[in-house]
Amino acid sequence: MNLIDILEKEEIIKMNKNIPYFNSGDTIIVSINVIEGNRKRIQLYEGIVIAKRNRGFNSSFIVRKVSYGEGIERTFQLYSPLIYNIKIKRRGSVRRAKLYYMRKKFGKSARIKEKIFYKKKHFF
Repeated sequence: MNLIDILEKEEIIKMNKNIPYFNSGDTIIVSINVIEGNRKRIQLYEGIVIAKRNRGFNSSFIVRKVSYGEGIERTFQLYSPLIYNIKIKRRGSVRRAKLYYMRKKFGKSARIKEKIFYKKKHFF
């Protein structure tokens, strides 16, 4: 492991962010710190994760939402100080890592099936 990787891991540990594990297809709510003049507020951005890029400290993800019939995508840096919190609303069941095909879909065809976790039954 080289020096840059070691320094990046130390910075990630220093930030002490509680980031949940999420994948493409998951619906998440990203809370963002917005500073307007001398006021500070938290803005929520809810949408489907269509791409995730794991590059250590430079990790990022793209969230897509449809607002008033127009698709809006926003790229977030995972370890950005502007991100206050990330919550997972629902897990999606998809077979691809990048969901760029969602850009062409709208209406009912743009829905993603929810991932259901089944409990194992133990018979003794």
